[in-house]
Amino acid sequence: MSALSPIGGSTYAVGYSSPYNYNTFGNPKKDALEDIALPGMKDEETKEKERLGIKDPSEECQTCKKRKYKDGSDEMVSFKNPTHISPESAAAAVRAHEQEHVSNAYAKAATGNGKVISASVSIHTAVCPECGRTYVSGGTTHTQIKYFNEDTPYQKELKSADRAKYVGMNLDKAV
Repeated sequence: MSALSPIGGSTYAVGYSSPYNYNTFGNPKKDALEDIALPGMKDEETKEKERLGIKDPSEECQTCKKRKYKDGSDEMVSFKNPTHISPESAAAAVRAHEQEHVSNAYAKAATGNGKVISASVSIHTAVCPECGRTYVSGGTTHTQIKYFNEDTPYQKELKSADRAKYVGMNLDKAV
């Protein structure tokens, strides 16, 4: 059984050898709380960073915590209601959301006798004014769909002109 004995003032050490009662050089610690970080206690380096306004990059600032994403289009896709997304997962969420718009364009073209000519997605970034972290601020999808309508007089006239232009272009000489 080990006994507690006072070592210089109010600091107590256990009577047996414990690695926690010695510093890295093997000498007894002057203060038993030398390596214990208590809540609310800050070391000199932390105090200096706070004084200079340097923040821990792993901590999320209030602006980043309150940032919400909302879709402004008239399509039925995600993010119709403002939703918070962490800065780490915002890029993936915005890319997936913009891909929904591309998928909708292909579905719309397929049901309306159309063809998607082009579809491009732009991901936008910005810098948080409070913490200086770069974050994904949103995205834009541009799609072009060409619709074919065979019933209009213009299309019928265009086909008639094309027929006259292409008749006789290929000649089969095999007799």
